[in-house]
Amino acid sequence: MNFLYPGFLFALLSVAIPVIIHLFNFRKFKKVYFSNVQLLKEVEQQNSSREKLKNLMILFSRILALIFLVLAFAQPYIPLKGQKTTSQNNSISIYIDNSYSMEAINKDGNLLDEAKRRAKELIKSFGVNDRFQLLTNDFEGKHQRLLNADEFLKALDDVQISAANRNLQQILNRQGNVLTGSVNKYSFIISDFQKNIAKGPTLSTKKEIQYAFIKLNATGLPNVAVDSVWTLSPNHQPGASEKLVVQLKNYSDEEAKNIPLKLSINNQQKGLSAMTIPAGKTKTDTLSFSGLKAGWQKGQIAIKDFPVTFDDTLSFSFKVDESLPVLSINGANAGNYIKALFAADNYYKLTENGENNINYSDFANFGLIVLNGLKNPSTGLAQQLKTYLNAGGAIAIFPDLDANIQTYNAFLSDLSLPIIQSLNTTETKVDQIELQNPIFKTVFEDIPKNLDLPVAQRYFSFVESNSANKENILSFPGGKLFFAKYGAGNGAVYLSATGLNTGDGNLARHPVFVPLMYRLALNAGNEIALYYNLGNDNALASKKINLGKNQTLKLSSKNFEAIPEIRQINGKTLIYVADQIKSAGFYNLALADSLISVYAFNGGRTESDMHYLNKTELDNLAAESNLKVFDADKDAVKLIAGANEIGQTLWKLCLILSLIFIAAEILLIRFFNNPKKTI
Repeated sequence: MNFLYPGFLFALLSVAIPVIIHLFNFRKFKKVYFSNVQLLKEVEQQNSSREKLKNLMILFSRILALIFLVLAFAQPYIPLKGQKTTSQNNSISIYIDNSYSMEAINKDGNLLDEAKRRAKELIKSFGVNDRFQLLTNDFEGKHQRLLNADEFLKALDDVQISAANRNLQQILNRQGNVLTGSVNKYSFIISDFQKNIAKGPTLSTKKEIQYAFIKLNATGLPNVAVDSVWTLSPNHQPGASEKLVVQLKNYSDEEAKNIPLKLSINNQQKGLSAMTIPAGKTKTDTLSFSGLKAGWQKGQIAIKDFPVTFDDTLSFSFKVDESLPVLSINGANAGNYIKALFAADNYYKLTENGENNINYSDFANFGLIVLNGLKNPSTGLAQQLKTYLNAGGAIAIFPDLDANIQTYNAFLSDLSLPIIQSLNTTETKVDQIELQNPIFKTVFEDIPKNLDLPVAQRYFSFVESNSANKENILSFPGGKLFFAKYGAGNGAVYLSATGLNTGDGNLARHPVFVPLMYRLALNAGNEIALYYNLGNDNALASKKINLGKNQTLKLSSKNFEAIPEIRQINGKTLIYVADQIKSAGFYNLALADSLISVYAFNGGRTESDMHYLNKTELDNLAAESNLKVFDADKDAVKLIAGANEIGQTLWKLCLILSLIFIAAEILLIRFFNNPKKTI
């Protein structure tokens, strides 16, 4: 056992020592192990905190980016100082420019369509209880009331291009008439702001209304327009040669070369031409034509000029008379010279009245009235002649040199003519003829060097204190009156210093007398306007129209018919159409089945100038603190319902901040990573 004991002890030790060593190592291992576990937990906790911080920062950046992006689309603004928000309802007037220039195209399409879109955006900014006025250039009665949002949008869809145009002050005044009461008031002007819109005095606004100009940006375009036309004679005869003057205007900054021009009368081509017009200038051309029959003529001038075409045509109308009625009021010793003269040409229809048997009611029917040798012209006759002159008539006076001078002076004074100073009996020859006067301008093909002129044996000399309205036609030496024209009312008086009797001189037998009287008659009368412009409250002129009981006039065209208001003034009839005529073209005025007149209407040429006010010019117009100017391409133009002022817009700042926070999120994801885990 002893042997066994050391062996057993040895064996026991051999077993126990490793166990003891293992137990010792295990305790050491356990201590190290638990120490490492604790360290690992601390590292994990630290990394978790960093990860949470990173995620929170990313989330915060993403939320802010979304918030500012939404705000950018909401288009916030900072109200002006002193703003007070109330619970009052809002009245809003929105003007849509629907003039010809709004047919132009920009990057967003048709300007009128863009204006409608802007108006719809404004409507969405207000509440259901707010009321709106839609205003256009037409100034229609139906646009003088306030609508709810649905009614406004429906009316907005019906807005079309119109020939009418208005200036800013007219628009603001019209809006001010509707924006009344104890509500918040807003005025919006949506337009391309052509320069013609600002014509007139400095803008006048109301302090209680908040105004905003919303400028649509159009592309500048070159343009040539038919500016105007006129004839060289107020009288038109069947088959006679006619001359029409056409004026074109180049509104662009470059020369317009070889613009084709065509004249049509009653849909038949009557003339062709081509014109080159310097930049910003006007140029005229004269077109000759003939072969017209009696009756009303419908003419049109047309050019080819792209891309602006609304002003490339101009319609006009005039009447070719079958005859020209002339009235001669004769004194007892007048002679037959006037009768012989006008009887020689069938175109002139002469009516004669004796000095003591004058039919005043027929004066308006005559293109020319001749006072031939009246002995005692009365003040009553003078008053009737003044009415005739105010209507545009023409009078030729050949005095009776044996009449009482005082009686004649009273008559001449009533007509605002120079009075007689004395009767001269010294033979005197006319020494000057005004060949450039319309009376003689086209009479002589060649001017003789020694032109034979009339001689007077007796004549009146006049006190000519005021010659401002005088046009000499034939003159005595020293420029003294022999035969001259004086403006009177809307007409003209031709005054002779001598009579037509043989003892007075040789005027009635002189070769110059025939063209003098014929041309005087042809240039007499009230010339009716060749055309009228749309968009104006026009009063159409006509010779006196006598209406029977229950008779009315009718103005008609294709798809149009109206009964106009008429007024009899100064021996002529005025026809008032107000704003009933909307389309260019020809309109017939009829009494029952009888055609009275044909009127031509055209769009005005104020829209032809395709130049626009810039932002600085508009800012200068908007000097008032309650008037702001916005550019449709650059500024956010939304108004929150209930605000009383338009302030500084912030949508750009919101968009920039949104982009900054998106960039911050990307940087956090890219560079804010956790460190590598270690044990």
